[in-house]
Amino acid sequence: MMKNHLFRDKAPITEAGWAEIEKEAKRTLRALLAARRVVDFRGPLGWDDSDVELGRVDPIASPAGGKDVQARLRRVQPLVELRILFEMSRAELDAIDRGARDPDLDAVTAAAREIAIAEDRSIFHGYQAARITGICQKRAASAVPLGASHADYPGAVAAALTKLHDDGIEGPFSVVLSDQLYKDLSARTDEGYPILSHVQRLIDGEIVWAPGLDGGLVISRRGGDFELTVGQDFSIGYLDHNSERVRLYIEESFTFLILTEQAAIPLSTGGKKR
Repeated sequence: MMKNHLFRDKAPITEAGWAEIEKEAKRTLRALLAARRVVDFRGPLGWDDSDVELGRVDPIASPAGGKDVQARLRRVQPLVELRILFEMSRAELDAIDRGARDPDLDAVTAAAREIAIAEDRSIFHGYQAARITGICQKRAASAVPLGASHADYPGAVAAALTKLHDDGIEGPFSVVLSDQLYKDLSARTDEGYPILSHVQRLIDGEIVWAPGLDGGLVISRRGGDFELTVGQDFSIGYLDHNSERVRLYIEESFTFLILTEQAAIPLSTGGKKR
């Protein structure tokens, strides 16, 4: 039986209020989560899951009194729990119950945005305290500089694709771009065409907008190279309340593994024109 660790039944929130909060959180998460679109997703496995078995061992000292006993400790990758607190005013919750069509859900949106970007940054750039190595962090030495001019960007993507093919990595391939890069390439043109369109013609996958990414990334979507494992997927829980506000939170548990580091090439900004 699933543990009721979210304590939602203790909150002074009606079904209508929960429905609006959930809808806004899901809308924001769906729009912002980028890494989940380009890596393998495993789960959700449940709140009780704590780690991922790696199938490897490390030799350790023999137990006391067993000098001839060989001992090996199995390696595991622990799941990290992320939680973002936010508040809803009881007046706004009352308005939702009265059928308000314009509820103020800014706090929900902000919390969902923050936790979505936290997950993405862990996957792309690493999270040392949680023992997560990020894709761009792992492949920093192989990064392709984007160059001094936006018109150079398609050439950088083509160079990254060549590196991937040279390493025997198959497609389909996607290009992941930071918020600023995506905006820049959408707005700028080359010979009358948006530069983003030139990039799209180079790949057989999608171009993904990723506010949690610095720079860009060309990544294979063939599968089996990068794995996001989720214990509890994004869930909203109750903390406490008073006469004016209700304190809630969004939380998840996850970890991330790089299985084939050659299957992605970062695109670094600030490089000199080649």
